[in-house]
Amino acid sequence: MPDLLWDDVREWLDPEVNGTLPDVCVPNTTRADWQAVVELVRSKGWAYEYSVDGRVLRLPHRVEDMLDLRHGHGVTLRVWPSPDVLAIFRPYDGQIDFDVDLRELQGQQRLEVLCQFMRAIGRRLGKPVVMTSEGDTVPLIGYDVQVNRVVMLAGLVQAAATG
Repeated sequence: MPDLLWDDVREWLDPEVNGTLPDVCVPNTTRADWQAVVELVRSKGWAYEYSVDGRVLRLPHRVEDMLDLRHGHGVTLRVWPSPDVLAIFRPYDGQIDFDVDLRELQGQQRLEVLCQFMRAIGRRLGKPVVMTSEGDTVPLIGYDVQVNRVVMLAGLVQAAATG
């Protein structure tokens, strides 16, 4: 059974309404968490590309080398959890952030790819993974550690604000 149903979240994943690049993050992370994510990417066999200032390089084994380079450089880690879905990480200390393109996430099958990706990261770190609209702070969906799945958050936040 899928974590989320497309019909329940399609309005939040509409690129015309919410921008094309929602923000996905794991707050309050450490360098050890970043190392775990890099090892997860390698162990899952997902396609990836590491670049510094637009130059594709070999992904460092030590995450410190990646995080230390980001000061003054454009460091990105592009990960394809499936051939048609791209997550772009921009490494820095304290939080793991990545963007996804809503145009690539239309329909149940693509939503499941996103949920599986968020769930894999959340499980590996034992931390929540939250998606917000581009430039916004209101959570839409997220991996909930307690229930071990991706859940809708927007309705919960809206209900709490009105209740």
